[in-house]
Amino acid sequence: MTPRAVGVASFRLDERLAADTLPVARLPLCETRLMDDARFAWMILVPRRAGLVELFDLRATERVQLFEELERAADALCAVAPCDKLNIGALGNSVRQLHVHVIARTVGDVAWPGPVWGHGTRQPYPPAAAQARCTALQARLHAARER
Repeated sequence: MTPRAVGVASFRLDERLAADTLPVARLPLCETRLMDDARFAWMILVPRRAGLVELFDLRATERVQLFEELERAADALCAVAPCDKLNIGALGNSVRQLHVHVIARTVGDVAWPGPVWGHGTRQPYPPAAAQARCTALQARLHAARER
């Protein structure tokens, strides 16, 4: 078992996550980020707590908060990028810092029906498309908070 987090003050986003994603919004627990790969509508939630590796490293109340934020992110992603299947996963084999993937999949996407991880070469969003996707997700996340 890994040690419990020491708190928000010492949280630092993993360098690989920072390099591969774009910031979307800060929720009460998590940073929400857009995977910078235009082939897939793909968000990543990263709890802002230092030292987290596994889901069970979160306190019970934080696990509940994470699942509430996952629901908000899933609703936002599905509204912005309608899909046939939503994939949610926390692997952590390449990046140990606890993070959860939320991926809107469509039948016939370039990786369907297999996993998106390691499939082909990442295709970064053009700047205007990245900004538009992040703005749309921010609006949906904000609207979900007001429900």
